[in-house]
Amino acid sequence: IDEKDLRIDVFRASGPGGQSVNTTDSAVRIVHVPTGITVQQQDEKSQHKNKAKAMKILRSRLYDVERSRAEAERAAARKGQVGSGDRSERIRTYNYPQGRVTDHRINLTQYKIDQVLEGELDEFIDALIAEDEAARLAHSEGE
Repeated sequence: IDEKDLRIDVFRASGPGGQSVNTTDSAVRIVHVPTGITVQQQDEKSQHKNKAKAMKILRSRLYDVERSRAEAERAAARKGQVGSGDRSERIRTYNYPQGRVTDHRINLTQYKIDQVLEGELDEFIDALIAEDEAARLAHSEGE
């Protein structure tokens, strides 16, 4: 954690503890400015112990936030690869009466059903590769 990203406030603790709690600035509040996460600690009589505890709690909260963000990103990438599994998720349509083949992922339609059925998928593959490269480029520019 970068010290520049933190705002540390020291204030008087409240609650049980008598005069020592009421007269010393022993409570600590740490705010992580980029995320807005706030941790407040006033369990100990010592300001240094409270600060150490607050930093430990803040570190664990930031770790949890980062881990959940990474997990969500990984889940989104995996969902994009796997798809929804829904029956309506079409990849290609073969229309025999019209001699038409349509790839719905890239909206490419060709009227060469016989050649496609014989294995000539090069035009579809090239278009899919170009679409994938464009999507990756757009994703890398967005980061």
